[in-house]
Amino acid sequence: MEMGFVWVVLIWISGGFWCLKWILKRVNCWLYENQLGEMQYSLPPGDLGWPFIGNMWSFLRAFKSNDPDSFMRNFTARYGSGGIYKAFMFGKPSVLVTTSEACKRVLTDDDAFKPGWPSSTTELIGKKSFIGISYEEHKRLRRLTASPVNGHEALSVYMHYIEDNVKSALEKWSTMGEIQFLTQLRKLTFRIIMYIFLSSESHSVMEALEREYTTLNYGVRAMAINLPGFAYYKALKARKNLVAVLQFVVDARRNQKKGAEPNSSKKKDMMDALLDVEDEKGRKLSDEEIVDVLLMYLNAGHESSGHITMWATVFLQEHPEFLQKARQEQEEIIKRRPPTQKGLTLKEVRDMEYLSKVIDETLRLITFSLVVFREAKTNVNISGYVIPKGWKILVWFRSVHLDPEIYPNPREFNPSRWDNHTAKAGTFLPFGAGSRMCPGNDLAKLEIAIFLHHFLLNYELERLNPGSSMMYLPHSRPKDNCLARIKKIPSA
Repeated sequence: MEMGFVWVVLIWISGGFWCLKWILKRVNCWLYENQLGEMQYSLPPGDLGWPFIGNMWSFLRAFKSNDPDSFMRNFTARYGSGGIYKAFMFGKPSVLVTTSEACKRVLTDDDAFKPGWPSSTTELIGKKSFIGISYEEHKRLRRLTASPVNGHEALSVYMHYIEDNVKSALEKWSTMGEIQFLTQLRKLTFRIIMYIFLSSESHSVMEALEREYTTLNYGVRAMAINLPGFAYYKALKARKNLVAVLQFVVDARRNQKKGAEPNSSKKKDMMDALLDVEDEKGRKLSDEEIVDVLLMYLNAGHESSGHITMWATVFLQEHPEFLQKARQEQEEIIKRRPPTQKGLTLKEVRDMEYLSKVIDETLRLITFSLVVFREAKTNVNISGYVIPKGWKILVWFRSVHLDPEIYPNPREFNPSRWDNHTAKAGTFLPFGAGSRMCPGNDLAKLEIAIFLHHFLLNYELERLNPGSSMMYLPHSRPKDNCLARIKKIPSA
């Protein structure tokens, strides 16, 4: 009799557990799908996961494992290979877009889609940066900042400073023995980008700013938990400190300009250019716009260029045939150079055809930014499905770049795949696409090319822990930050 009672209790407990699980798995569906009426039957396949958490647990679990692509593979296994899935990500009902055609549509259709970054990301990067403003304001800000960042004259000026710092850094690293190659590259690229922004600051200020930005960057893709000890809480504090420093510089520059000669020929950095530039109506950038633009460009000119430079160097060192081909191209550039010329020219960089393929292949394989966020401005039909107004769209670059239908043997590093190959629209998205393509892409690629030029001619990399496990958030990197030695190549 007692055993029978125990079994009844166990059955009731088990039944209650499964009932609760069934209810919880459908809470998000009731909250976000049922209110759509008939439209809910036109949504892409997928599921909205658990209440509040949604699909974030499986996302974080995959990207903190050795197999980040298991996250998307799970959707494909459960819901087919259509490449568009509904999910609940970063606190919002969302649609994951993984095909090149759908990605191109979402990125280029400004009438149907607008930026949809999580509010926590916008809070960190800046409400007046490119990711947080309207289409009209974006066009204005991009037009005003294009020349000071990516213009031919600006790049020609920047490259001499970049080259001097690269040569100095490589020489120093070759005498240091063991170094964290990625850490040193990030310090180098940070120093370069801050010089471009601000001309010069003390070494201690640079170190402090670099630490604060690293903290901010780790919080951009973290859960938005504003409590002590969490990455987002630390990132908000870091942003406050960065804004204070940059605002101090803005104030100081404005005061300097008041006392400067009207036609002063003093060399300008990006800060001066942003303070001076004005649109056709005579409007200048506000302090908030300037600070947020500078913080945003840090990502393009610091994080991305540092990581991609590391990976390009590692990949070349791991593939001697590609290394030799890249080195020969750089040696030919030196041979063609007039004896009176000192240093690289922008034309020489643009003539580095094979090195450009190396960089593009690295950008494809690593996919520095695995996703960008958009939001449907209205109910949108795409690939046979409806994306409801207000839902987020996550454009999943990683799936496009690793699609074997587009890139045979996609996980293989092979710069030669770019021989006589022009990527179709939507198939190569390292800097996004459309009107909101990353505005610092030319500057980032310039930094990478200059570093690789001098590295290939004079140095080699010896990794001390080539089997180091990987981290994929916020960006792909070895856990040991590429512990290595930089060695000088003996002169012939």
